[in-house]
Amino acid sequence: MKRYSILLIAGAVLAVSCNDFLDRYPHNQNSSETMFSSSTLAESVVTGVYSNLLYDYNSTDRSVLNWDSFSSVMDPQEGIVNLDYNYLFGTLQPNNGMFSTYWKRFYEGVNRANDVIANIGRVPDMSDELKAQRIAECKFLRAYHYYRLNVLWRGVPYYDENLAPDEYTKGRESEETIWKYIIQDCTDCIECPQIADKYVAGSADYGRVTRGAAYTLRGKVYMWMKEWGLAEADFIKVGECGYDLYTGSYESLFTEANEKCDEMIFSVQMVEESGQGNAFSNNYGNYCTTGYGKYQHYLNVSFIDSFEEADGTPFSWDTYLPGYSSMSPQARSVFFLRNGMTEAEKATMTTYGADMSKYDESGNEARILAAYANRDPRLAAIAITPYSTYEGGASGTAAIYTSRYPYRDWQAPSLDLRYGNNAYLLYPIRKFVTKGREYTNIGYNPVDVPIFRYADVLLCLAEAINEQGRYQDAITYVNRVRDRAGVALLNAPGNDAVAVSSSEELRERIRNEKKWELACEEQLYYEELRWGTWKESKFAENNGLQNVWGAPLYTYIWGGDAYYKWAIPQSEVEKNTNIKQNEDWN
Repeated sequence: MKRYSILLIAGAVLAVSCNDFLDRYPHNQNSSETMFSSSTLAESVVTGVYSNLLYDYNSTDRSVLNWDSFSSVMDPQEGIVNLDYNYLFGTLQPNNGMFSTYWKRFYEGVNRANDVIANIGRVPDMSDELKAQRIAECKFLRAYHYYRLNVLWRGVPYYDENLAPDEYTKGRESEETIWKYIIQDCTDCIECPQIADKYVAGSADYGRVTRGAAYTLRGKVYMWMKEWGLAEADFIKVGECGYDLYTGSYESLFTEANEKCDEMIFSVQMVEESGQGNAFSNNYGNYCTTGYGKYQHYLNVSFIDSFEEADGTPFSWDTYLPGYSSMSPQARSVFFLRNGMTEAEKATMTTYGADMSKYDESGNEARILAAYANRDPRLAAIAITPYSTYEGGASGTAAIYTSRYPYRDWQAPSLDLRYGNNAYLLYPIRKFVTKGREYTNIGYNPVDVPIFRYADVLLCLAEAINEQGRYQDAITYVNRVRDRAGVALLNAPGNDAVAVSSSEELRERIRNEKKWELACEEQLYYEELRWGTWKESKFAENNGLQNVWGAPLYTYIWGGDAYYKWAIPQSEVEKNTNIKQNEDWN
């Protein structure tokens, strides 16, 4: 299953909308009979269901949104935010293409799955056992697409079979009803004897749906429903299926060598081919990245500052730079300046507002490096922090670049890290970004992208247990993740910084832990919506893309409580009068 690209999508013509299925081949009897006339052709259709997962991860097209840039951990680059992320500025209307694009994409996944579920039973040269397995896999994939629809729209039309174009006239089911449909599909998958608990690296079936993946998705749905006990039971089952934490370093987890380790429950399979590799290295990468990254996203300053010291102590700039918090952002920019600045550079920074009386000609870099040196190791694995190094390869050979300010030149002898606009000092992303010359085509990175992994399951399990009031039991699971990360364990004896004495305290810690653990994996926007914290975290007083010292390049504008739910695409409301728009979007 590593190669989703082995596709004969003769029949998998893209569905344009929930009402616009005219071009879907199930309505053409000859095409349908052809694609399910042999096992080989039917398997290509099943592969087409899986291939729909690629959309979020394999495109360098800006119109493909990065979900973490909707969360509080990441911000879009200043050149694209107004073009592609204007949802964050309170200016969208229901006819915006963002709503229709993802409505179409997710319903396309539903339709592909429905096609297999309805038709694979009549393939003449396929065993009943294999048919049952493929139906169960497609029920999971259908459930996953409905999960995403329901998270964003909170109630959508439900179709479990493909119809003629003029028959797509259903109104919206309630959010709760959609959750129940998803649970049933996951349950059917779990109960299918032909579904494996897990696949190990080297298996020809690696990448297919497993029982562990179905338990994970069903558990996440129970979390939305606040059925904490049922969620707990499902997440425990995931471990019983054989999944476990990767035992190496956090940084090495997101590499081709470890993409099939026991931690990876369900991943999007990538290969080094056009349109089949992951685009994170391109979209997260910087100018020095092999192939020239597009630096479309940066890590949020408040998120970076939230990372604890490795001993669990909350980070404070004032510990390293007394008085830092009371200074204006412009004044404290002095602490981030490179050693040995020229007189012209000093004059520019003085004009900007830097308090140059605090500049250390030979020790400025070491002083700021100290503020990052003893932090949670995940910080260094996720972000390129000031004066840390990055091994790039855009020049044609591997070279070590350093993030410095003011920027001079990415060529030797300076070898300064270059990204979008080096008039600013930002936090570029390191996680998932190609190092050196390991992959020479940036758009076709072969590293798989995890959708579900076991660290997330452990934190979900901790949350489910904590919400039942058993915070001391929940700490055990949080500590497994913290231990792998290399940070102090919660309630470690003699360490007041990590003391936890209530479910309320642990709730906030679990949420922070999820952000530190899952950043850049496109999971956190959904979590912040589920927690009901999206407004307070993404639209906080000091929000938006900032220089590392806190001076804003832009800030977000809350568009009102309607924004907690996406608008039904206006075109869908007009085509099907039974679909009612979400409140406050009319």
